[in-house]
Amino acid sequence: MGFISEFKEFAMKGNVLDMAVGVIIGGAFGKIVSSLVDDVLMPLVGMVTGNVDFTNLAFQIGEGEGAAVLKYGNFIQNTVDFLIVAFCIFLMLKGINKFNRKKEEPAPAPEAPKGPTQEELLAEIRDLLKNK
Repeated sequence: MGFISEFKEFAMKGNVLDMAVGVIIGGAFGKIVSSLVDDVLMPLVGMVTGNVDFTNLAFQIGEGEGAAVLKYGNFIQNTVDFLIVAFCIFLMLKGINKFNRKKEEPAPAPEAPKGPTQEELLAEIRDLLKNK
């Protein structure tokens, strides 16, 4: 089996294609969430905290050109991004699990037929044979 045909077989498997679709949708979803955080939530949080722009919050260690700048505001922004994405994924998986649980519920057991049981019928046959 050649390298090209082996790669083609690998790339055409369902799991690989599903993963590719997930990565593409995840990237687009990440942009939507980033916009939600950057353009909607963080301005509101900034307003509540006295119009603080979190992306510009930084702490400088040292003086001059060799100083280290810790941009903790950007870290706060990315943490909020992550929490929102994680919460959305949690809600999505919770909904999928609820849907799958309903689908997997077993059908109710059929009702037992009304009438004599097998033991009762056998006893009746036995009694009829004794009477002959």
